[in-house]
Amino acid sequence: MANLETTYLGLKLKNPLVAASSGLTSSVEKIKELAKAGIGAIVLKSIFEEQINNEVSSMLKNQSNNTYPEAEDYIKNYLRNNTMVKHLELIKKAKEAVDVPVIASINCVSSAEWTTFAKEFEEAGADAIELNVFYLPTDRNEKPGIVEQLYVDVLRKVKMEVSIPVSVKFGVHHSNIIGMADKLKASGAAGIVMFNRFYEPDINLETLELTSSEVFSSPADLRRSLRWVGIVSSAVNQLDIAASTGIHNGDAVIKQLLAGAQVAQLCSTLYINGSKTVTTMLEELTTFMKKWNFKKIEDFRGRLSYKNIPDPLMYERSQFMKYFSGRR
Repeated sequence: MANLETTYLGLKLKNPLVAASSGLTSSVEKIKELAKAGIGAIVLKSIFEEQINNEVSSMLKNQSNNTYPEAEDYIKNYLRNNTMVKHLELIKKAKEAVDVPVIASINCVSSAEWTTFAKEFEEAGADAIELNVFYLPTDRNEKPGIVEQLYVDVLRKVKMEVSIPVSVKFGVHHSNIIGMADKLKASGAAGIVMFNRFYEPDINLETLELTSSEVFSSPADLRRSLRWVGIVSSAVNQLDIAASTGIHNGDAVIKQLLAGAQVAQLCSTLYINGSKTVTTMLEELTTFMKKWNFKKIEDFRGRLSYKNIPDPLMYERSQFMKYFSGRR
C-alpha cells in the first residue's frame, strides 16, 4: 500500500495536501470538515495587519470628539486585542478538534511591533507560523532591494519571538527568486510558499468603477510556480517548499512533488469543488504511486527537478521555439 506520509517544516503529515489560509479555515466546523476529508495540515485564516490598521483609521475618522489624544491608543489597542483574542481562540479550538498540524498565518505589510503577537500564537498551540507578506512599491525613488529586505526584517522579528517553525509566503514578482529563497533560509525560514495570489484590480466598463478581478486561480496557473519549484528545490538545500496556485487536481499535486515540492497548498479548488476534492486528490496520488510502483513520497519527490533532469535548460527556456517553429 502506498505510504503518503511526509514532513513539512519539521512536522509530520499523513499526506502532502495542505489547506491554504482562507475563509475555509476560519472556523472550527470548516476545519473539521477538511480534516475528515483527509487533509494533511491546516493553515488558519490570516490575521491581517492591513485590515486592523484600516479599522483603526475608520473608527478614528468617525469619532465626533477628538479632544482626548489617548483615545487613538485606546482604539488601536482595543481592536488589535479583540482581533487577537478571536484568533487565539480559533487556534486553541482547532488544535482540540483535529489531529493534523495547525499553522497560524500572519498577513503583514510591515515589521511593526505587532509581530510580537506571534509568540501568543505559539503559546495558543500553533505548530508553525506562515508569514504572508506583501508590499507594493509605488515610489520611483525607492532603492532596489527594499522589498526583499522587508520580508527578511519581518521574518527575523518573528523568529526572535518564537521557537516553532516559520515559513514565508511570497509572490512571483521578485528580481531574484533563488536569491530571495536563500536570504529567507539564512534568516531562519524553515520553508517558503510559492506563490502568493494577491488581490488584482479590474475595471468595470458598465459602471466605470475599479473592482476586483477573478478571485480564484485556474489550473493553467500551475505554470507560475512549477518552474520555480523545480529550480529552487535544486538550488537551495534544507528549505521546504509548499507549492501554491493552480493546484486543482491530483495531477497538479503530483507534478509539484516531482518538481521538488514538499507539500501542495489547496485553496481555489476547495471553494469550487468542496472538501471532497481532497479525498479525490489522495486517490489520484495513490493510483499514480501504484502505477509506478512508488512505495512512499520520497521515492519520486524531486525526480524531475532542475538538477535531476537530463536537460535543466527545460526549466530556463522562456520562448516557444519548438512550438512555433513548425507553424505558419
